[in-house]
Amino acid sequence: MSNLFRVKPLSLLGQEAAESGEHSLKRSLGAINLVMLGIGAIIGAGIFVLTGVAAATNAGPAVSLSFVLAGITCAFAGLCYAEFASIIPIAGSAYTYGYATLGEFIAWIIGWDLCLEYGFGAATVAAGWSGYLNSLLQQFGIFLPPQFTDVYGAVLVKYQDQWMNIKQLPAGVNAAGLPHVTGIINLVAMFAILAITTILVIGIKESANFNSSIVFVKLIIVGIFVVIGGYYLITHPQHAAANWHPFIPPSEGHGHFGWLGIPAGAASIFFAYIGFDAVSTAAQEAKNPQKDMPIGILGSLVVCTILYIIVSLILTGLVNYKLLNVPAPVAMGIDVTGVSWGSTIVKIGAVFGLGTVMLVMLLGQSRVFYSMSKDGLLPKWASAIHPKFRTPWISTIIVGVIVAFMPAFFDVEALSKVVNIGTLLAFTIVSAGVWILRVRNPELKRPFKTPLVPLVPILGILTAVYLMFNLPLITWEVMLGWLAIGLIIYFGYSQKHSKVQAMAKEANGD
Repeated sequence: MSNLFRVKPLSLLGQEAAESGEHSLKRSLGAINLVMLGIGAIIGAGIFVLTGVAAATNAGPAVSLSFVLAGITCAFAGLCYAEFASIIPIAGSAYTYGYATLGEFIAWIIGWDLCLEYGFGAATVAAGWSGYLNSLLQQFGIFLPPQFTDVYGAVLVKYQDQWMNIKQLPAGVNAAGLPHVTGIINLVAMFAILAITTILVIGIKESANFNSSIVFVKLIIVGIFVVIGGYYLITHPQHAAANWHPFIPPSEGHGHFGWLGIPAGAASIFFAYIGFDAVSTAAQEAKNPQKDMPIGILGSLVVCTILYIIVSLILTGLVNYKLLNVPAPVAMGIDVTGVSWGSTIVKIGAVFGLGTVMLVMLLGQSRVFYSMSKDGLLPKWASAIHPKFRTPWISTIIVGVIVAFMPAFFDVEALSKVVNIGTLLAFTIVSAGVWILRVRNPELKRPFKTPLVPLVPILGILTAVYLMFNLPLITWEVMLGWLAIGLIIYFGYSQKHSKVQAMAKEANGD
């Protein structure tokens, strides 16, 4: 049993971090690349979709307080991530940090959990990206065959000259007399994932540059919404006053408005914060990880939390929260201002925004696979490095193909909240790990130190666990089922091929 909790020596992690040559990951990312990587993943589904959903179903106008709570939870975890990333600049994120502090079994659980988190996350975002792109193309008179823009069995109807999923029809519209078709396969979502996969195989620097250019455009578009929406509310204060009252709507059941709706909203929007966790998976590709990783993690977190709070306040001021449970709430918000081109701009922003989220999620999953394979817990192909591109190309391609088929054939929307519980579990492990490492190895050189230890890690653990218990039961059921599959693989393959276990047997003369 003790072997299950055998930790990976920090000396071994240091050797891996110092590896160079054609069989190692290429160190080419600076602090700005890392900040942009985080913003690229964080500013996406959260602003363009989840803000409206959380306002309509959980917190009302107080969804801005949900973002404050989620941001505080992330801040505790982010400080812990930053310390680990400066000490252990290795691809693998929470998996690697757990291995160094809590042992192999816990590391396997969190690594396997991260695979679910990134896979479902990228698939869910691809489905949303497909909807935004199709809607945008139709505004310009370009109509893709509707049966190839949604999953098998989905019913699509033509309303006001646009094809859309029947679930997106405005309330009160009778679908019976509208033209309709049945979905066969979402080729748009599939090709999006495959295109992102190709970019990731070609190289991390190229991927980061592609991401940075898109993030720049995306931030401009979010800024346009803030300026137009904010100016409208300043010049129409009575409009904002009506929509913000009551700021915390009366409770209609646990987690549905009232004060308890705020943490429920924070739990439901946590999908938006997966990005800064993904930044740490690129630690082995940072030029100066001891300095740049804390900047990348904390910088992207601060920028995005501020933007989320501002956008959620403006959005709920423009549109009554009860009407925001729609696929494109920000587009609806800017329509209120009377700016005719606003909806098109927002859809362009969503297409760019969700594209970078897919990139960072697929980057994160392939890097976790890479780290687990290097440790012997997954087959060797998962850590094979392309001699020219210096990327884990086989695992990137396999992950990309599997994820591409998920939004193409399956409606993954109902499982998107599984990503939230995966992220929160990772935060819990990382927060606990920093505390444990401070106790076990207080003299270790720490280029970045988490302040107020153990208070910050304890608060990180408590807030993450609290939000986990505010998630729907289905998220727990799916996660436990996924972990059961993972345990079969661990005891059937990983434990027998673990390099750390082999080193321990050698040391004991077994």
